[in-house]
Amino acid sequence: MRLGVSAAILNGELVDTDLEVWEGRISGVRSPAGGTGIAIPGLVDLQVNGYGGVDFMTATPEDHRQAARALLQTGVTAFLPTIVSAPVEDMIAAMERIAAALRAQVRGGTAGGGTAGGGEAEIAGIHAEGPFLSPARRGVHPVEALRDPDLELAERFISAGPLALMTLAPELPGALELIEVLVARGVVVSCGHTDATAEVAGQAFDRGARTVTHLFNGMRPMGHRDPGIVGAALSRVDVTIQIILDHVHLAPDIERLVWRAAPGRLALVTDDVPAAGLADGSYTLGPSAITVRDGVATGPAGQLSGGMSTLLESAARLQKLGAALAEAVSTVTEVPARLLGRDDLGRLTLGGPADLVVVDGDLSLRRVLKAGVQAG
Repeated sequence: MRLGVSAAILNGELVDTDLEVWEGRISGVRSPAGGTGIAIPGLVDLQVNGYGGVDFMTATPEDHRQAARALLQTGVTAFLPTIVSAPVEDMIAAMERIAAALRAQVRGGTAGGGTAGGGEAEIAGIHAEGPFLSPARRGVHPVEALRDPDLELAERFISAGPLALMTLAPELPGALELIEVLVARGVVVSCGHTDATAEVAGQAFDRGARTVTHLFNGMRPMGHRDPGIVGAALSRVDVTIQIILDHVHLAPDIERLVWRAAPGRLALVTDDVPAAGLADGSYTLGPSAITVRDGVATGPAGQLSGGMSTLLESAARLQKLGAALAEAVSTVTEVPARLLGRDDLGRLTLGGPADLVVVDGDLSLRRVLKAGVQAG
């Protein structure tokens, strides 16, 4: 099948070419022949709490697959269902249900860059946001669900499901030792919901933490004599910076500042709550009640409690802030995939999976293909 586009981001570069797709993979390139649209890699979201009414804390395996189908329609071809702080047994049960949903995807050929489409975004692992978080920077996470780092509990999490990413506060007792254990077990460690100083953040990065969860939000502010974890993360070229770029969690000038300070290592996330894709109203996020008004989700005390945007909308906002199209796309494709160590995600290459999105020049969505099969 000839895709019929005028350009594509191939091997990370925007080139004037059409693509051929065969048996779920990119089989060749052709000169554009009157086609329109731009083929970009399928999007990768590192932080999704739920979508379309599905809460990943309580979702059944079929609910997960329902959300995966809905996310695919937005251009996301791989994502990390995110588990928030809750009673330990509830977190473990949620992880076990995600593992069951992933096993069903593997049987159906959706996961792992296979050639069967399946019509679902791939569950690329679990993101555990908690419970090893700072009570002082907890946001909507219930204080009674927070715990100091616990090696035995971390092992239970790893056994319960495919733990890909864990957010923790590095200043908590035992956190630095836990970082080393998680890294040795293949888990990416992110610092977030933290009151860490720059010194402690540096120690965490030296121990193997590789990223920060929604920079600025849920963490010690940056001051000119107290740079905190924000300043430490921005100053280190080995740290991937995650932000929620919705003009709500950060002011546009701060969004632009972060993009310019972290070229090639900025990963946009949605932090979508279960209400994403739905109307204003009352919803839940794990054990917490949230309210969505005018498209903004807040908790009982009025604190921000997650996002409501699509990932492609976030990339389009970055483009409007001044980023070139290929650079904006990399923040929702190549950079998050690289953080996960997945070279089969976030890039279009000859012979690679045809997980792609066709967009216009302003990153408005035209169509989505998973393993060469059009979604919807």
